[in-house]
Amino acid sequence: MKIDHISATSATNGGDTAICKTFEVAVFDRRDLSLPPVVASPYPVVGDELNLIPPLNFAMVDNGIFRSGFPDSDNFSFLQTLGLRTIICLCPEPYPEATTEFLKDGGIKLYQFGIEGYKEPFVNIPQDTIREALKVVLDAKNHPVLIHCKRGKHRTGCLVGCLRKLQKWCLTSIFDEYQRFAAAKARVADQSGREFQALLWNE
Repeated sequence: MKIDHISATSATNGGDTAICKTFEVAVFDRRDLSLPPVVASPYPVVGDELNLIPPLNFAMVDNGIFRSGFPDSDNFSFLQTLGLRTIICLCPEPYPEATTEFLKDGGIKLYQFGIEGYKEPFVNIPQDTIREALKVVLDAKNHPVLIHCKRGKHRTGCLVGCLRKLQKWCLTSIFDEYQRFAAAKARVADQSGREFQALLWNE
């Protein structure tokens, strides 16, 4: 591309005064046209090894506090982006070796509070265990922290519900949040059982 300067003269007042103006005109040579260089996208694409996959039922609870189902190796790259310091596991089962190695390599501390996953209604919710787990959640030195159980629904929902009570949420809002994650399988024992409600009222 080159710039040509073209002058034009116009007359005013019956031709007595001449005004000269110069215009810049861009002239393109089609032979000089070429495609712009290809720039790699900063975002991962389908099939890219940088794809980030969050664990099942992953969500942000509050600043520095997250919840999910049990993370596996497919989720490690995503978890690295959170900069986790702590993981709270509410399952009694031992951690898989690959996950244990991931925590060790990342300097992530694991707190395991083994709460059995019951399907029967009106089971006992271990209040002391929930309280101990809640202390870990509330300690800002442990943030960012991930809370999880097997599917990130019932046990995780109970612990998050207790946190919400401390945050002055009303019970209706607490149960609504629980229901969103538990879906159609929301348990009477967790949602309206006397153990869960007593725990919320006493926090």
